[in-house]
Amino acid sequence: MSSVFAVTMAEFGFNKGHQNEAINYMRFARSKRAIRLKTIDSCFEDLKDSRLVDETFTVDEVRDMLDGLQLVVRGEVETELINTAHTNVLLLRQLFSQAEKFYLHLQTDISELENRELLEQVAEFEKTEFKNLNKTNQEISKPKLAPLNEGGGVSELLNKEISRLQEENDKLKGRLRTLETQAMGVLDEKTKAERALKDLHKVQGEQQMATRSQEITSLEDTVAALQEDYQKSLSVNAASQRDLQDNLVSAKHDLLRVQEQLALAEKELDRKFQQTSAYRNMKEILTKKNEQIKDIRKRLSKYESDE
Repeated sequence: MSSVFAVTMAEFGFNKGHQNEAINYMRFARSKRAIRLKTIDSCFEDLKDSRLVDETFTVDEVRDMLDGLQLVVRGEVETELINTAHTNVLLLRQLFSQAEKFYLHLQTDISELENRELLEQVAEFEKTEFKNLNKTNQEISKPKLAPLNEGGGVSELLNKEISRLQEENDKLKGRLRTLETQAMGVLDEKTKAERALKDLHKVQGEQQMATRSQEITSLEDTVAALQEDYQKSLSVNAASQRDLQDNLVSAKHDLLRVQEQLALAEKELDRKFQQTSAYRNMKEILTKKNEQIKDIRKRLSKYESDE
C-alpha cells in the first residue's frame, strides 16, 4: 500500500478492517469494469466479424453500422453506470443499517465525491495495490513440477474440472456472441424499417405536395376567372354609368327647357289676363277701394284729434 493513501485513510479514521473493506470494494468494482470492457470489445469484434465482409461500403452502410454499434455500446455503458449507481446505493444501505444498530446517524457530503485530490490518491492506491496483486498472481500461476509424492488421481480430477469449466466458458462466450449477433441483426432490421418508413413518409409527402400543387393551381385558375368576370362587370358597370350620366344630363336639359317654356307660358297668360275687361274692372274696383280706405283713415285720424 502506498504511504500517501495510508496517511489519507488514517486521516479518514479507517482502521485495518476498514482498509480491507475498501480494497474488497475496489476489487469488486474492478472486476465489474473489466467484464463490461470485455463486453464492449466483443461488440466491436462481432461488428468486424458480421458486417465487415465486403471490401467497399457506401456512406449509408457505414452510417448504419456505426449507428448500430453506437446503440449497443451506449446500452452497455448505460447499463454499467446504472448498475454502479444502484450498487453504491446498496452499499450505503448496508452502512446505514449497521450504524442504526448502534444508534448512529450518518451523513454524506456529496461535494467530497468530486474532490480531485482524494480521487487521485484513491487511483494511486488502486494502481499500486493491484499491481502488487498481479505480480503475486503471476508468481502463483507459474508452472511448477508436481511433487512426486502426490497422487495422480487428484491432479487428473482437477485438470478435468478445469477443462470442463473452460468448455462451459467457451460455450457461454459463443452463446453471448450469437445473442449479440442476433441483436445486431435486429438493429439492422430496425434501421432498415426506419429507413423504409422515412422513404414512405417522403413519398407520401411528395404525393401530398403534388395534390396540394394541383389544388393551388385550380384555385389560381378559379381566382383568375373571377378576376376576369369582375373586370368584365366593371367594364359593363362603367358603360352603364356613362349611359346613365348621359341620360341624366339630357333629362336636366329637357327639364330646363320645359321650365323655360312654363315661365314663358305664365308670362303670356299674365299678359293676356291683364288685357281682359274683367281684369281691368277688378283693378278699377281695387283702386277705388284703396282710395276709400285712405279717406276713412284720414277721417278717423281727424276725429281722434278733435276729441
